[in-house]
Amino acid sequence: MASREVSTMIKQGFISDPTLSLSSSPSRTTSTTTTSKLYSPSSSPPPPPPQTESTRPIPNQTLFEMMSEEHLRDSKAIEESRKKTQTRIAKFHDELKTRSSNDWGLGSGDVRLTVVSRDGHRVSMDVHKRVLCEKSRFFAEKLSQRKEKGVSHTVEISECDDVEVYVETVVLMYSDDLKKRLIGENVNKVLALLQVSAAIMFDAGISSCLEYLEAVPWSEDEEEKVLSLLCQLELHGSMTEVLQRVLSEPSTSVRTDDIFLKLLSGVLQAKDDKARREMKTLISRLLREDSFDYNSRLDVSKDTLYHLCHRCLCSLVLCLSEAMCMDSSRQDRGVLMAEIAREADNLQWLVDILIDKKMAHDFVKLWADQKELAELHSKIPTMYRHEISRITAQLCIAIGRGNILVPKDSRFSLLSTWLDALYEDFRWMRRASRSVDKKLIEEGLSQTILTLSLRQQQVILLNWFHRFLNKGDDYPNIQRAFEVWWRRAFIRQYADVPDSSQMQITICNYPT
Repeated sequence: MASREVSTMIKQGFISDPTLSLSSSPSRTTSTTTTSKLYSPSSSPPPPPPQTESTRPIPNQTLFEMMSEEHLRDSKAIEESRKKTQTRIAKFHDELKTRSSNDWGLGSGDVRLTVVSRDGHRVSMDVHKRVLCEKSRFFAEKLSQRKEKGVSHTVEISECDDVEVYVETVVLMYSDDLKKRLIGENVNKVLALLQVSAAIMFDAGISSCLEYLEAVPWSEDEEEKVLSLLCQLELHGSMTEVLQRVLSEPSTSVRTDDIFLKLLSGVLQAKDDKARREMKTLISRLLREDSFDYNSRLDVSKDTLYHLCHRCLCSLVLCLSEAMCMDSSRQDRGVLMAEIAREADNLQWLVDILIDKKMAHDFVKLWADQKELAELHSKIPTMYRHEISRITAQLCIAIGRGNILVPKDSRFSLLSTWLDALYEDFRWMRRASRSVDKKLIEEGLSQTILTLSLRQQQVILLNWFHRFLNKGDDYPNIQRAFEVWWRRAFIRQYADVPDSSQMQITICNYPT
């Protein structure tokens, strides 16, 4: 009458949650019925036994006494959690009895199913072989090995991490509308049910859990757990709908760059200034986010960024050409000023992205070559043009910090084209915008000048010297660069001296 083992080892582990059993038995129950043991291989240390005595804190407690009180508090919390779990399991047990009678028309169960947690707590319930075999391919395979009629089986699931979830999964086998049953549950609970359902091959449970996960929103933490579990379970085709929320199609680098182009163009052309500023901040932050595997990261391309830069430069040329021909009495000059400031701000944003992505070296040469733009810039009132000079300041700051590496000729060409404009606009730049950091610009400009040849430093700094004497605070104060140049030119006076080192190489032949 008794049979041997009815099942083999379940390979998946379950989520830990210490519980109390309904049929608490300190040792394994002996039975003359067919007995089966199922094991979950993952292990975790059992929680400490509950403490029954409490001690109030006293002055000058020893370390041992403090540790004992903390252990007692933890034990009480575990005991309270177990009581709540026991209450929920009792509710599942009552629901199981109701559903087996009303929905399935079954009498008393013919399988005694016992679930044992890792710390030895046991939960037993009477279930039905018919339901187990119909709903679970795992139970169908194991229980069908014995064909005797009227035989009562005892099945034991050992070393489970979460007895409550396992019991609830068994109750779900008796439910006709699993989707309705899962409404209102949280993602972590459904993930636990999915893991147990996959372990016992409960296909309806797996499908319902996946439908739930596909339909509900996830937090970022939940998203990581969903992806981790689905990859672990390897459910293949059945999880495709869930993964479509987060997985991209392969070979999407070109398509992704098209999307970036549309997004960046949308920001540059936005009509609402507040929204444009907010989206610039957001996209800049997202583009700066690092990836663990940078080589596999889909990012905005250099070609896209420079395409947008050329577009902004063309717009600036058109705006400045219009401003040069505009009569000062026209009423719409404020609109044109705003348009110039807008295009300059757009270009500053793109340059920031290029600097952050270490792609700005080509832009230095591109900006230095804007002779037409620089000529137009010199012919219109400062109030129209001063935002454009912030681009030059931006590049000098980056060069001065070593964030842009360009040849000496490019650095000198940049200053030759745009330094006079920066001088003339410096006063307006400071007064028109609180975000302009005078010291930062002066430091960047000084450092950039000092990277040039001594002769080039002399040309630029002597020109600045005479201008600064006449304009004072209206010009950037680069006295530090002037001091360094002075010492290099008149005090240290490094000359071109041939190599005077006397290192010699002597080859000696030793007799063999």
